[in-house]
Amino acid sequence: MASITAKLVKELRDKTSVGMMDAKKALVATDGDMEKAVDFLREKGIAKAEKKSGNVAANGLAQIAVNGNVAAITEVNSETDFVATNDRFKTLVNTITDLIAANKPADVDAALQLKNDAGQSIADLIIEQTQVTSEHTSLRRFAVVEKADGDSFGAYLHNGGQIAALVVLEGADEATAKNVAMHVAAVNPEFVSRDDIPAERLDHEREVLKKEALNEGKPEKIVEKMVEGRLRKFLSEISLADQEFVMDSDQTVSQYVASKGGKLKCFVRYEVGEGIEVEVKDFQDEVNSQING
Repeated sequence: MASITAKLVKELRDKTSVGMMDAKKALVATDGDMEKAVDFLREKGIAKAEKKSGNVAANGLAQIAVNGNVAAITEVNSETDFVATNDRFKTLVNTITDLIAANKPADVDAALQLKNDAGQSIADLIIEQTQVTSEHTSLRRFAVVEKADGDSFGAYLHNGGQIAALVVLEGADEATAKNVAMHVAAVNPEFVSRDDIPAERLDHEREVLKKEALNEGKPEKIVEKMVEGRLRKFLSEISLADQEFVMDSDQTVSQYVASKGGKLKCFVRYEVGEGIEVEVKDFQDEVNSQING
């Protein structure tokens, strides 16, 4: 058997744009023959699928799966919302999320190696999806959240999975936690409580508000009170605990949870495509590029 060196693997990766493990498997299967390895990858459809990785996948679905005291929240992307709404894609997302909740992988690379009951890895399933749809599909991110026996998970999907919110409460019950998850999906807080906000950010905001009040010509003696009032408004915008509860604006989220015998612990919120820069093309330019291309 030929020696499969790192240099050989890199050469095949450069030629086909496949992942390292796929390149190594192809070289092992073809006894190190580069041309046969390229054919092997093409026959498997892997090279074609991997070459799609240059396309921007900003659509897709977010999903949540609960497995006992472990929950997983994921975002799986596709290039178009048309693909993201078909049953095959939904099944893939559900499978990925279930496997992550059951196995608690450390990162995306580890998650891609997880296998279903049929022995197919998540990476294999994604490649298969790409082959069928001719669209780049990817597991963009995930988070694994664990709770204690007395805690409650709250899970909520908005608009079929365009936004997913996962909440953990100490105590309370699942219904209360789900209500908080709905709030998180709607309002998009940054932090659980003011205690989680970095001190330098609060100090900076306080200083900005003070200068703002002084520039308005307010007397020095009332500026501090004004600043504290405006700071509370700032906190209500970014701190979950301080926000007015969407289902009852007469109380904050923390007051609502406390009334149910619980306490906020943590939350994760995913919105599909957030932070992904999508190139906006002029339709006429796009048509011309295809005609001339």
